[in-house]
Amino acid sequence: MIQINKLKIFNDPIYGFITIPNALIYDLVQHPYFQRLRRISQMGLSYLVYPGANHTRFHHALGCMHLMQKAMDVLRFKGVLISSEEENALYIAILLHDIGHGPFSHAMEKSIVEDVHHEEISLLFMNQLNVEFDGQLSLAIQIFKGEYDRKFMLQLISSQLDMDRMDYLKRDSFYSGVAEGNVNSERLIQMMNVVDDFLVIEEKGIYSVEKFLMSRRLMYWQAYLHKTSLVAELILTKVLKRAKELTLKGVQLPCSEPLLYFMQNRVTLDTFDTENLDLFSQLDDFDIISALKSWQKQDDFILSSLSKMIVNRDLLKIKLTSEKVGIEELQPLKERFAQENNISLLETNYFIFKGKIKNQAYSKEAEPIRILKKDRTIEDVIESSDQLNLKSLSKLVTKYYICFPKQLA
Repeated sequence: MIQINKLKIFNDPIYGFITIPNALIYDLVQHPYFQRLRRISQMGLSYLVYPGANHTRFHHALGCMHLMQKAMDVLRFKGVLISSEEENALYIAILLHDIGHGPFSHAMEKSIVEDVHHEEISLLFMNQLNVEFDGQLSLAIQIFKGEYDRKFMLQLISSQLDMDRMDYLKRDSFYSGVAEGNVNSERLIQMMNVVDDFLVIEEKGIYSVEKFLMSRRLMYWQAYLHKTSLVAELILTKVLKRAKELTLKGVQLPCSEPLLYFMQNRVTLDTFDTENLDLFSQLDDFDIISALKSWQKQDDFILSSLSKMIVNRDLLKIKLTSEKVGIEELQPLKERFAQENNISLLETNYFIFKGKIKNQAYSKEAEPIRILKKDRTIEDVIESSDQLNLKSLSKLVTKYYICFPKQLA
């Protein structure tokens, strides 16, 4: 029996009203694991560049589920047979697809929870929820892992044109104010169909696909890989690495218990048990921000300097170039900084470093976006498009960067 009080409605600035389709989805949304997403920013430290980009992963997950509801309506209208169990599993899988993100997730993955990808943690959360909900997530997990025999269902959740990307591009564009990222997700969904178990886009939707891919490319350069967002995330990674290094040496740093646990212990995918998962579920952006505020006052020059940079938005200088940066370019900067601040050359790696970023809007190696032509043949969008720019969008663009303190400029 449907419990009417659980059929809630959320008011979303992007889509208007989002409805909770059933009591199970409501209970999942109400679960502490999912409520935690309210305290995790969708765009990490991008608010240091775009002040409006303070929206959360909670917003995004609900938006994805809403788009999945629209996709179900369209596909069923076009005669695609989808059972109510499959429909519900798709709602659950897309709702929980990002549940494994930690605070400032990419910085966490490279420093404290090393080498455990957020998708793997999402799966651990889903398995745990499946135990709590008596196996009602089993089909959703099967689809999420790509083990279900209907391939198009995984494509709706994870592909080059999935509900996840359709929502985050539109949502991130709205909140950051980067208008170039706005995509017409409604039009794209209206153009969807399924042929031979693969998701296809009808030929008349090809321009919407082109706009979607172009928007994705622009959002990466203007927002996700914006040089200030990039340097802020790199500094945060260094802060967390330094904090972990000091903690393992026995230095007592003020921070929350869950954060302290992950700094004191090396947790790998193999050792990620229920206890670790419960501690991870207590971590959110507030733990990190609170720690950074405290660490500004620590005796350790490296930890306090880097923490101050983020809290006060007084970041390292970053220079982007299309040419590879040699180590010899960094050496004189390191020697000068080490001498001025009485630290070792090795320790200057926290302040002076290089790296590279990559952007590829469409990958030829991944599952293609298939276009269904009027004669019922199917082509890769790159072959179907009369736009030369789509071929260039599939080209991998690499940029190199160098970071160093402003006073060395």
